[in-house]
Amino acid sequence: MLWCPDWPALDTRAFEPVVAAVAELAPRVEVLAPGTLALPTRGPSRYVGGDHALVERVVALATGAGVPPDSVRVGVADGLFAAVVAARQGQVVAVGTSADFLAPLPISLLASAPTLGAEVGRSLAEVLSRLGLTTLGAFAALSTADVVGRFGTEGASAHRLARGVGDRALVARVAPPELVITAELDPPATHVEAVAFLASTLAVELADRLGASGLACTRVAIEAETEHGETLSRLWRHEGALGPTEVAERTRWQIDGWLHGRAGAPPTGGITLIRLVPDEVLADHGRQLGFWGERTEADERAARAVARVQGLLGPDAVVVPERRGGRAPGERVAWVSASSPLSASARAPWPGHLPAPTPALVHAEAIPVEVIDADGEPVTVSGRGAISAPPARVSLSGGAFREVCGWAGPWPVHERWWDSSARRRVARAQVVTDDGVARLLALEGGRWRVEATYD
Repeated sequence: MLWCPDWPALDTRAFEPVVAAVAELAPRVEVLAPGTLALPTRGPSRYVGGDHALVERVVALATGAGVPPDSVRVGVADGLFAAVVAARQGQVVAVGTSADFLAPLPISLLASAPTLGAEVGRSLAEVLSRLGLTTLGAFAALSTADVVGRFGTEGASAHRLARGVGDRALVARVAPPELVITAELDPPATHVEAVAFLASTLAVELADRLGASGLACTRVAIEAETEHGETLSRLWRHEGALGPTEVAERTRWQIDGWLHGRAGAPPTGGITLIRLVPDEVLADHGRQLGFWGERTEADERAARAVARVQGLLGPDAVVVPERRGGRAPGERVAWVSASSPLSASARAPWPGHLPAPTPALVHAEAIPVEVIDADGEPVTVSGRGAISAPPARVSLSGGAFREVCGWAGPWPVHERWWDSSARRRVARAQVVTDDGVARLLALEGGRWRVEATYD
């Protein structure tokens, strides 16, 4: 397993030369995401003189392809999950000792299991932690029957991972030839935009064929042929099953990497054929929806529509709102690419954030406001967060003063105090004026302003 922790998200152009270099040493390399790849080690290790020698060789190949040496981590272990964990720690785990290696590690690592899925792993880890099972070893010590009875098939898969058992699904198989999707391009394509929409169409067709056969794809081979007879192929794996959106994304990323990789040898001619091969499939058992429905067919149609638009306009052309952390209302939601994973900051605790309810309108430009007390003196907040006097009247943008009917706060925040260029001290307060409007005020640098308005 090779992992580049500082790799820019979705930068397949630069990562493709790394994959190509490692693929010369070990065939059947799998790309999990830009910056992360997996490779079988049994044959290559014997060829180069052992696992430690293989790690040195892979690091040399990655650095030779342009990755800084301090940004390459390689790990070896039994099974994909254990290898992912070993790569993050830069360790070589001896054969047959993966269970001992994983035992003392936190149960939260289940969220990083490629074959389990981040959401499933995270939810399961949270439940297990509440039950007092805080390490992988404690979870592995449970009987398989008890785990299956309580958590079902997903729990059984996670239990196998915690025990260091190979996480390849026992019922995985090669897809029949009739599920392979092929399309020709005329004229040959030399830019990713020319094949992006076609990739989305092929991904939807592949999903339809798999669905009609009751199958789900866990690993897909993306293949291309050029007008000069060159054949290109790369394996991609995704957490859980690959849906049409994931296949379309990875096809677009891979074509972009082949055509515009910074190093290595790009194709000498345009691409004339694209082929999607479901390299590994499982029986699709469907999803058990929650009581309130969760993901619906409408969600699936929306995801396919997004994939088509991205195919036409590019991966960053479609943006969606994402909840984030933050203390101010304007910091809690950001527009991100529809292809981007959920930011970890959305799940992080943010001490000092404002209490509910959330304001209905966050002003793009803060409105200056004057806040005075009953004696007509400006209201201030001390460094200890104490307000000088209750606010009595406010004036927006130099207008007439309005009486304050109710107020709450202040909520002082001192952010990034260790960084002289980014540190910030703000105090926020809520006020309701005699016109019935509730506003969120912020005091910074001795000046009050209106940050948001409540409905």
